[in-house]
Amino acid sequence: DMFPYPSGAGLHVGHPEGYTASDIMARYWRMKGYDVLHPIGWDSFGLPAEQFAIQTGAKPAITTKTNIATFKRQLKSLGFSYDWEREIATTDEDYVKWTQWIFLQLYKTGLASQSRVSVNWCAGLGTVLSNEEVINGLSE
Repeated sequence: DMFPYPSGAGLHVGHPEGYTASDIMARYWRMKGYDVLHPIGWDSFGLPAEQFAIQTGAKPAITTKTNIATFKRQLKSLGFSYDWEREIATTDEDYVKWTQWIFLQLYKTGLASQSRVSVNWCAGLGTVLSNEEVINGLSE
């Protein structure tokens, strides 16, 4: 629950509703004397950022950074007990560097592979869609 996509609209009621239970547990275990890892991160790559950039002509790096700042401000105002010093974003260069490194290690050992497969191409969006984004042969 601690890896939201920072859309331009900011938080909606479903965000804090889903984060409250884990925050309660983090606070409970801290009060019992345990060290608790309760980080926050941003799933900041993906189709929403790409489509926003295409529709507005805005640079995704700028809008994503702005959206993360909005989400962060809103979450802090709600008082969630995240460890903000461990905050990550999938658009951070170090995050990308290490995920690519991990993938290469998996590839070298045969745990990841490259192959030709059928995909859900959406000409209207100019991208490949996941199976979950296709309903009755069309994009959502």
